[in-house]
Amino acid sequence: MHHAELLTEFIRQHPRLTVLTGAGISTDSGIPAYRDEAGVWQHKPPVQHKVFMQDHYARQRYWARSLIGWPMIDKAQPSAAHRALTTLENMGHVQQIITQNVDGLHQKAGSQQVLDLHGRADEVACMNCGQRYSRNQVHQRSAEENPGFCGGAADVRPDGDADLEREDFANFQVPDCHQCGGILKPDVVFFGDNVPKEKVFSSLDIMKKSDGLLTIGTSLMVYSGYRYCLRARDCQLPIAALTLGITRADHLLQLKLDAPISETLDTAVAYLQTS
Repeated sequence: MHHAELLTEFIRQHPRLTVLTGAGISTDSGIPAYRDEAGVWQHKPPVQHKVFMQDHYARQRYWARSLIGWPMIDKAQPSAAHRALTTLENMGHVQQIITQNVDGLHQKAGSQQVLDLHGRADEVACMNCGQRYSRNQVHQRSAEENPGFCGGAADVRPDGDADLEREDFANFQVPDCHQCGGILKPDVVFFGDNVPKEKVFSSLDIMKKSDGLLTIGTSLMVYSGYRYCLRARDCQLPIAALTLGITRADHLLQLKLDAPISETLDTAVAYLQTS
C-alpha cells in the first residue's frame, strides 16, 4: 500500500490526533534540519543555555551570526506540509500540534491549536526584568549598531543561527534591554535548558484525550519530544511517524512511514477530502 494510503487509514482509524512536529517539516520551507536521516548532527550543536548566559563572547558570537541567520527564518513561508496540517485541523482530525520548531510556520499556515514546545524565535525576552521585544526590533537595532557584520553569507541553522566564523566577534555590540540593561535572549529553549513544566503537562493532558499520536519530521533524539511517545505508549495510544530516516521511537511505533513529508501529507489530505 502507498505511504499516503497508509497514513490516510491511520487517520481514519484514529480521527482525533495529537501531532508532534520537528525540523523535517520545515525543510521544504528552506530551513535546514539539525540532524540527517541517521539522526546525526549536520552542524555543530547550538549554543548551550548556560554558556549563553555566562559568557559575553558567546552572546557576541550568537547575535553576530543571527544578523545573517534570522532574516531567512523570518522570511520563510509555510510548506505544503504545514498547510496540510491546517486543513486536517479544520476537518477536525488534529486536536493539537506540539512543535519542537521555533519558526512559527504552523501559525503562518493558519493552524490554531499550536503549542510551541521550545518557544518562538520571533520573540526576545530580557532575562533580568522580563521585558519583551520583537525579534525584528532587536535585529534592526543590532544591525544599525554593527554595520560591519551585515551582508555576509553563511549556511543558516533551524534556530536563526548561521555557520559564520570570524575572528572579530569581540567587537560586536550585543543588544541589551532598554528597560534595565539586562541580557536579551530569544524566547526559545536553548540546549541545556528545560521546557516549562506547564507546557508539558497541559499538552500531555490534551494528548491523553486524543485517539493517537502522529510525529512528523522529527528523529525524536531530544527527550523533550521523545517523552510524548513514552507517554503515548503508557496511555496505550497508537503512534505513527512520518519522517525520512530513523527515529528514537521506532520500537514504539504502530506505523512507520519513511517517506517525503509534504507529498505524503498532501496526498493523504486529498484522499480524506474525497472519501
